[in-house]
Amino acid sequence: MSADSTDGLSTEPTTEPTTEPTTEPTTEPTTLVIFGGTGDLARRKLLPALFQLGCKDRLPENLKIIGFARQNLTDDNYRDLMGDSVREFGSLAHRTDEWAMFAKNIFFVPGDLDSPGDYAKLKSRLEFLEEGRQPANRLFYLSVAPRFFGPAVANLGSSGLAGEPGLGRVEQGWRRAVIEKPFGRDLDSAQALNESVGRVFDESQVYRIDHYLGKETVQNLLVFRFSNTIFEPLWNRNYVDNIQITASEEVSVGDRAGYYDQSGVIRDMVQNHLLQLLTMVAMEPPNAMDANSLRNHKIEVLRAIRRGGPEGAARNTVLGQYKGYLDETGVDPGSSTPTFAALRLYVDNWRWQGVPFYLRTGKSMAEKVTEIVIQFKRPPHMMFSAAPGDELSPNSLALCLQPDEGVHLRFGVKIPDQGMFMDSKDMSFHYDSAFKDQDIPEAYERLLQDALEGDASLFIRSDHIEQAWRIVEPLLDSKNRPHPYEPGTWGPEAADRLLAENGHKWLGLCGAEDEGHA
Repeated sequence: MSADSTDGLSTEPTTEPTTEPTTEPTTEPTTLVIFGGTGDLARRKLLPALFQLGCKDRLPENLKIIGFARQNLTDDNYRDLMGDSVREFGSLAHRTDEWAMFAKNIFFVPGDLDSPGDYAKLKSRLEFLEEGRQPANRLFYLSVAPRFFGPAVANLGSSGLAGEPGLGRVEQGWRRAVIEKPFGRDLDSAQALNESVGRVFDESQVYRIDHYLGKETVQNLLVFRFSNTIFEPLWNRNYVDNIQITASEEVSVGDRAGYYDQSGVIRDMVQNHLLQLLTMVAMEPPNAMDANSLRNHKIEVLRAIRRGGPEGAARNTVLGQYKGYLDETGVDPGSSTPTFAALRLYVDNWRWQGVPFYLRTGKSMAEKVTEIVIQFKRPPHMMFSAAPGDELSPNSLALCLQPDEGVHLRFGVKIPDQGMFMDSKDMSFHYDSAFKDQDIPEAYERLLQDALEGDASLFIRSDHIEQAWRIVEPLLDSKNRPHPYEPGTWGPEAADRLLAENGHKWLGLCGAEDEGHA
């Protein structure tokens, strides 16, 4: 059901708001409501990103921000709390005057996500801040635990916040909902959540967020592929030998151990981040840079990924658990939750048939790095030799997503004064040196701006979510215990053997170790 035609009954407010609107809107009012407004994500990411956008003049005119959470705070209390957060996690230094102006449009409504009456209070406050002006736009950001997604959306519908019966977009303005990951725990729960959200919002109004897609270097992947004709003709099974995607973390699960033990690396990283990166590497060129074209092409990739059931998943997957994980606070002493995963996937279509895609991610690894390495095939006939003791490497292209954002191209060169011996060298581009005067923005800046502007290109559609769960669900059902690995390494040796079966090894051109990552 559309948000423009909910069947819920609106309720009258129980109290009158006490804070007056601070500015006279000159355009239709827009309000961003953050459910979980005092939580970690709101403090660390959302408010600092919104303030940055405000300083760059990229927010709707006179945007109002409402935090909604259980704490009994006044508007001024909340503004002070968010000011402290922006000072700690953002860029408030030397911008106190700008913050003072920005903070005037920040408000707070105490409320419980399960209480319909509190949504009535929120509705009353929204209408008061909108001053009865129509159309009035509303963006609802669900920065809450996944168990609250369904109840929060249902209450948005029944309260009329998501749309008044009988009114359409023109009369009342747009309504959108941003939902954080994880979107479900498996296929069944994801489908159930999609169904419950769909009873209140149309799919076009739902913005499922994966912050990886907001990273500048992830977006650069599309520019790199589709604006450089020297690479796109080679981007296929005729020239590419294998593709490797690594997202490793040095840190352990730490204080997230209790949550992580119920989630594991497949839900935490593979189902969302890594499969997102795979689709962007493997997708066909879209006809246009619009949301439908981009998302349709990414879903085509997911549908083409070879399915092999539990047995196929076991043959093509290595799971690991770092030594010491069982001693973490909140972890079941007998837990078999994996903290590492390496996968071999095949995309069965014309472009990629037979090319293995290797995905790897884990906690407590040797280095924090996210990179995509495209290894090209060796020349059909090699006329030259490597220097004594060295091995000739095929051409490799590495897209470095973090922390050293950039691109590395590895190619062969002649060693001076040593006959016709070859060596492999890198040609590299780095954002920090090429754009010295421009900071790389936080991912949430781009995603919040897009959500406010109605651009869903970097957000995830319901069918994408369900296809991703279908790919990883056999891994969730695996009864195999994960391989132990030492913290500070690149995972269990079994992950190296997985690649060796195809004559490959893990590569790395982006990290401090430069090459190998094994």
